[in-house]
Amino acid sequence: MTTFIDFSLIRPTTPSLIPSSFSKFSTPRPFKLRCSLTEESATITPSKLNGEAQSNGGHSAAADCVIVGGGISGLCIAQALATKHRDVAPNVIVTEARDRVGGNITTLERDGYLWEEGPNSFQPSDPMLTMVVDSGLKEDLVLGDPNAPRFVLWNGKLRPVPGKPTDLPFFDLMSIAGKLRAGFGALGLRPPPPGHEESVEEFVRRNLGDEVFERLIEPFCSGVYAGDPSKLSMKAAFGKVWNLEQTGGSIIGGTFKTIQERRKNPKPPRDPRLPTPKGQTVGSFRKGLAMLPDAIATRLGSNVKLSWKLASVIKLDSGGYSLTYETPEGLVSLLSKSVVFTIPSHIASTLLHPLSATAADALSKFYYPPVAAVSVSYPKEAIRPERLIDGELKGFGQLHPRSQGVETLGTIYSSSLFPNRAPTGRILLLNYIGGATNPGIVSKTESELVEAVDRDLRKMLINPNAKDPLVLGVRVWPQAIPQFLIGHFDILDAARDALKAKGLQGLFLGGNYVSGVALGRCVEGAYEVAAEVTDFLTQYANK
Repeated sequence: MTTFIDFSLIRPTTPSLIPSSFSKFSTPRPFKLRCSLTEESATITPSKLNGEAQSNGGHSAAADCVIVGGGISGLCIAQALATKHRDVAPNVIVTEARDRVGGNITTLERDGYLWEEGPNSFQPSDPMLTMVVDSGLKEDLVLGDPNAPRFVLWNGKLRPVPGKPTDLPFFDLMSIAGKLRAGFGALGLRPPPPGHEESVEEFVRRNLGDEVFERLIEPFCSGVYAGDPSKLSMKAAFGKVWNLEQTGGSIIGGTFKTIQERRKNPKPPRDPRLPTPKGQTVGSFRKGLAMLPDAIATRLGSNVKLSWKLASVIKLDSGGYSLTYETPEGLVSLLSKSVVFTIPSHIASTLLHPLSATAADALSKFYYPPVAAVSVSYPKEAIRPERLIDGELKGFGQLHPRSQGVETLGTIYSSSLFPNRAPTGRILLLNYIGGATNPGIVSKTESELVEAVDRDLRKMLINPNAKDPLVLGVRVWPQAIPQFLIGHFDILDAARDALKAKGLQGLFLGGNYVSGVALGRCVEGAYEVAAEVTDFLTQYANK
């Protein structure tokens, strides 16, 4: 799953099922595919790679690449191959077990409300904007106000996070001593690296001090990963910041060195088709994030296969792979020169076990904690007066450190962030609860989750005597976001090495546990995987 709360607090940064009733706290249950497999099922059995595959149904099933998983990673890999590498990979197929594309991107709309129940936004990096433009969504792109404040709850008060360097001396989230400690640490006046892989907590406390960790980074980890920073790997989860110290001796030293490298090796000219976002902002689309996977699927057309559940994958002696699917039409086998798995690691583990027990064992070790997305609406007059700016609730949202006595991880001000998210006079709030430090949410009822969120909001944002909220949706994701824990890269390398040792060249791993959990990183990772597939197919063609 991609990042839930993409707060961008650090500067510089890091199925469409509608509840049956607004008044019921109902969580849509996962779609379950049921296939009736009989002797009469249409079974396609390709016989060779370099021509049309033969089958008892007379169908062609040869492909340059089969991508298993129709979430945002899989779709973007297919689109990257189609737009940048069509000469090498003209025949790409995406298969999805569910009856819709998009993975955990879930946009719902009803009665003037439009809300997300998975990831909520993305950072508009150039790779992300390239995908947007190539999908035909440039005119549907919406960007948040780059000046919208972000807040962190501390000592009972929502305190703004500095948005630019000139804000640093004046914000009250940290003490003067804490600011000085952070500044000296960033310059390199701090203990040296310990010689082992550090957790996020260890790295930040050592480099920037306790206050930066407790008041900024700990809630940021909750918002991005729904994770425990004492277990998350700094190298794996926040590699760009970790690398600054490695290359420059300190965070500031690494920043200067990076700037120097960019001056020596400037980027190629920017694609003139891309819009230019103003400031540090986040993006979505006019009708929500689901517009992106839907647009890509439309462009890929019949090459996207829905309700196709992968049953097995076999490496052929002649090269390539045979994949057998349970489909509404029965068993279907596809032949492909290459395969990309973008499904969650625990599902990939089961499917890959017959090919490599070692790789399967490695992939089974990644942890996905549960997260619930609770979307509620209040009338504008329910907002505490001190939280209004010029009579409006302005801002991106708020994060809640675990030490502050609230259960909710954070809250997005959805109706303030993007236009046309709620009727006039109403406030739409998207709240996340659960994560690695609170996995017990899976045992709570939907009404209990709503009550917990509402109780927390009345402590700092909503008037204590306000009426009960209008509940739009409660979506519980039992396995939400992969945790980039200490040893993450070692486990991933072990899985890849095991596949290679078994001669499984042309079988690639992708998805958010590989690229990173933010939606933008999934897109950037898609371009990287597409390039790897292209290199393999080029070598394959020259054999």
